[in-house]
Amino acid sequence: QVQLVESGGGLVQAGGSLRLSCAASGSIFSINAMGWYRQAPGQQRELVATITNGGSTNYADSVKGRFTISRDNAKNTVYLQMDSLKSEDTAVYCCKAEVVTTTFMAMDYWGKGTLVTVSS
Repeated sequence: QVQLVESGGGLVQAGGSLRLSCAASGSIFSINAMGWYRQAPGQQRELVATITNGGSTNYADSVKGRFTISRDNAKNTVYLQMDSLKSEDTAVYCCKAEVVTTTFMAMDYWGKGTLVTVSS
């Protein structure tokens, strides 16, 4: 089994910063792409940022220039640095990892999510 555990969410004022972390553990052979998604109240889930195992990144237009995704392959961890936060960023943030298990099963795994609340 593979588990993803997120941390770093909380309450922050507009203009402030937070850093989210997501660590994968378990029967992992390798991890391909990782990403962050979010869902705000009354909204559909949207992709925030992705990063490949080679370090190539993509961002939603709404967060470009403010958010930075990175990863530490030795720790099987992906990060999301969020700067200049806006009230519109308030959402539950979930991470996803494309995992090849030690039994060579390719599967997507999701974290349970962490709440980010930005006050104005």
